[in-house]
Amino acid sequence: MILTITPNPSLDRTYELPSLHRGAVLRSANDRVDPGGKGVNVSRAVAAAGHRTVAVVPLGGPEGALLASLLGDHGIEAAGVPIAGSTRVNITLVEPDGTLTKVNAAGPYIAPGEAEALLETVRTRSAEIDWIACCGSLPRGLRPDWYAELVARIHGVGARVALDTSGAALTAALREQPDVVKPNAEELAEAVGRPLTTVGDAVKAAEELRDRGAGAVLASLGADGQLLVDATGTWFGHAPAAVVRSNVGAGDASLAGFLAAGGSGPTALAAAVAHGTAAVQLPGSVMPSPCDLDLAAVTTTACVPMDRVLGEPVP
Repeated sequence: MILTITPNPSLDRTYELPSLHRGAVLRSANDRVDPGGKGVNVSRAVAAAGHRTVAVVPLGGPEGALLASLLGDHGIEAAGVPIAGSTRVNITLVEPDGTLTKVNAAGPYIAPGEAEALLETVRTRSAEIDWIACCGSLPRGLRPDWYAELVARIHGVGARVALDTSGAALTAALREQPDVVKPNAEELAEAVGRPLTTVGDAVKAAEELRDRGAGAVLASLGADGQLLVDATGTWFGHAPAAVVRSNVGAGDASLAGFLAAGGSGPTALAAAVAHGTAAVQLPGSVMPSPCDLDLAAVTTTACVPMDRVLGEPVP
């Protein structure tokens, strides 16, 4: 059972275009609308794998009502917290070669009472939960230490926390010792305040985050693969993608696979890589189901390619 909290969820509208021209009237070849936000995507991937999941989300306006309905369509229980503002709508434009142009709305302002209601909803729903995934950017009105307060309350009831955020929110939350943090390469570099050129640089940065409080670091390195540094050791995983249709939500799918597989060690890393690789081959922010996964294609090893330059083609 995995519970997710997404303080700034969205409706994600995706349009597939034959070409993108500024100033022109464009007609989409295909379009879709999905429930969005990083934690929501984690819940969608967990539900697609046949596991129970609850998504805690602030809901406002007609957009919030549609988001709750779409979550139900995906088999996800929505623990909605009413807010005065309207749930945001994000737009993704996809070109035939896989290039994405995204327009992410800022999202509603969350009032102090609404912020407290979100915290308490997560805490009271934490009983008999295996993992709680706290994901995404903080909307207007929430302090940078809001996730730190959330992690502290979750640990107070004995649940495990996976945190996927960045910047000041990540820095503040590390002091409360989240069990897993999941940055991408850019977020990892930002957290340690220096550029990361090689996989070895990423390993050192992950170790630094563990020294600062993270129990484990699961880092997405894009096409280079994924890195796990935890109590079991340092692990590197990679799988080829036949075609890349959309990378929206791929990191969220990876986190879902990792947590559903136990959230520790090389087996969980292999599941994360399989989920992320499957996700990039699907349109929009579609989350993979078990039939999309190819665990046999995943290479997971303790022999980390420390000298590999990030961004270079993977052999």
